[in-house]
Amino acid sequence: MDVFETLAALVSRFGALGATRIFFKPLAENDNSKQQVYLGGSFDVLTFFRHGTVHAEPGLKDPTFKAALDFHWVHPETVEKAAGAQLILYPRYPEVRLSGFLAGCRTAPNAHLRPIPKQDRKGVDGRVLFFGTTPDGRTLAHLAPSGSPLACEALLAQHVDAGLFKELPLTGTTAGDSKSLLIQKLREIQEMGPVPSMRLDRSGNRIPYKARNGGGYTLEALLGIRPNGDAAPDYLGWEIKAFSGNLITVMTPEPDGGFYGENGVGAFIRRHGRKVEGKDQMYFTGRHYVGKADRTTSMTLGLIGFDAASGKITDVEGRIVLIDKEGSEGASWSYSHLLTHWNRKHSSAAYVPYSSTTLELPAYTYENPVLFGERTDFSRYLRALAVGQVVFDPGSKIDGAASERPKVKARSQFRVSRKHVHALYEELTAVDVRPEQGAKNPVAGGLENFPK
Repeated sequence: MDVFETLAALVSRFGALGATRIFFKPLAENDNSKQQVYLGGSFDVLTFFRHGTVHAEPGLKDPTFKAALDFHWVHPETVEKAAGAQLILYPRYPEVRLSGFLAGCRTAPNAHLRPIPKQDRKGVDGRVLFFGTTPDGRTLAHLAPSGSPLACEALLAQHVDAGLFKELPLTGTTAGDSKSLLIQKLREIQEMGPVPSMRLDRSGNRIPYKARNGGGYTLEALLGIRPNGDAAPDYLGWEIKAFSGNLITVMTPEPDGGFYGENGVGAFIRRHGRKVEGKDQMYFTGRHYVGKADRTTSMTLGLIGFDAASGKITDVEGRIVLIDKEGSEGASWSYSHLLTHWNRKHSSAAYVPYSSTTLELPAYTYENPVLFGERTDFSRYLRALAVGQVVFDPGSKIDGAASERPKVKARSQFRVSRKHVHALYEELTAVDVRPEQGAKNPVAGGLENFPK
């Protein structure tokens, strides 16, 4: 079988195939085709891979979540897809494993992924499994056998420690490089001063935007981010969040269960919303905390199948629920649905503060410090919900509720206060992007020491 003799050759090959991130894992003796390949002890591992939709497997002895991978074994002259590759999430531990990566592949490294009998184990391994991920969702892989020149070079090479994985530099595309490029772009935007409100149309043209909620649209337009329904990050692998007040919207997923999931937003607002006096409008608003009935809607947010004390999902069919005063589920968001969205979108996020003024159009000035959140885990999000740091703060409405053609707007938003953003990430850094500043301050417990 053809092999890579050097790390440079592997990086070049992965890059030619479109990889924008390359990382590797030194394998243990129990990483094999029978016991699967252990990838990590938390769900933040999912942020490294562009996986398929997460779905629950509740009927097993050990219930799991699973997500398909577009997985390819790569060699100097060949590329072969492993059609059955998938990530398996075991919430009880928790841990994530790679499975189904050999079946039907002639070029897969079967001989080096066979189980080792216990009596033959030496406690050391030496194999190295490389991964490369591409913007179109492929996972590239190559296994360097124990003692091979490639494995030895990788174990001695300089790399970025990314938890269980070791990340290799790929010029202009690594997380570190993309962060520097984003900082430079935000610096240029700040130097523009007040920017008239705008957004991009579907063709990528900048057009004026008159509504008062244009701070995010304008920043996206300046970064060249077109409006679309893609769940991928916005810019160079970073999710971009513009904010002007204390509360920041982190997710806007529509419910996939309960009365809302079954009947839609319009029927939900008519059942649980409120009429606006003197207008033909209905709203569903309110600030909903876990375990507390909201004064406006009398509905209570809850978490089913999550143990806040241990931070573990205890039921793969668990969900966030919105319960009405009769005890019925008015709306629900399944964990499997939210896992897919959270890990695709929020592995790296930049929170950009702004202020507004009014010229002919509203105008926005982007400010400091910018908050960079890195390495997240869906359990962090659920814990923040459980303790009231993240709240459900919807803004759905019906205009012309009594007319023949009512206009319905869905806005199911979950929000976090500025001082609690740190709860969502392993690392949160406040960066003053002005060229004379460049300060990078890790934020451990909140933002009380930073200018508001």
